[in-house]
Amino acid sequence: MNMHLFGKTAVVTGASKGIGLAITQALIGEGVNVVAGSRNVTAEISELAAHAAVRAVQVDLTTPGGPEVLVEEAISAFGGLDILVNNVGAVRPRTGGFLSVTDEDWIETFAVNFLAAVRTTRAALPHLLDRGAGTIITISSVNASLPDPLVIDYSAAKGALANFSKSLSKEVGRHGIRVNTISPGPVSTELWLGDDGVAATLGRANGRPPEEIASRAADDSVTGRFTRPQEVAALVVFLASDRAENVTGADITVDGGLVTTL
Repeated sequence: MNMHLFGKTAVVTGASKGIGLAITQALIGEGVNVVAGSRNVTAEISELAAHAAVRAVQVDLTTPGGPEVLVEEAISAFGGLDILVNNVGAVRPRTGGFLSVTDEDWIETFAVNFLAAVRTTRAALPHLLDRGAGTIITISSVNASLPDPLVIDYSAAKGALANFSKSLSKEVGRHGIRVNTISPGPVSTELWLGDDGVAATLGRANGRPPEEIASRAADDSVTGRFTRPQEVAALVVFLASDRAENVTGADITVDGGLVTTL
């Protein structure tokens, strides 16, 4: 299916690995120019930048000025902006319970999971409005509507992110800008499966192998497995395309049936 994305320009945050890297690869495959922002420029992103229309930008999106630097790189390199993908995020299980979560923890969690998206959207929106068209896709989480005390601060930040995105969709829809969110469940990335990921952290806290923790999390879904990053990326491509031109204010869950409520 032709998604009619060839020649468009996208900014992708948190693009160095996992879901962000898969999104960058998928957009490149559709002929999109991509400005890939991340705190560290990985070998994978450098390789893409050497062979495709990709600009790798090392930037800390938790700082007030970081998002504007990233967006301005897109304008400078490619002359405009059509697609923003807010993907950057991080989670740390709070195995000590709510009372172990400090003010600094809350501030850090909201900076990376909420304010980074708000600030990047604020930097990008004037350029999208100038074009009279565009799309903003934000990677949220099932925890936006599935609160979990183990990730109490992360759940709260993602809930705020979902509310922000829905509100913005109502404001800018009449100007040709579509705003949607994607809410994955557990995804087979380092965030869950890495040495310092969720499974390893919970495993250390409970004296169990991380493989057992991951297996139990997978069994909680109907499909019995984690979502693959490429599956999230495919949905991003669809939402960015004119095939979804009347889809806005939506949240699409990709969780293998983990959430059982309506």
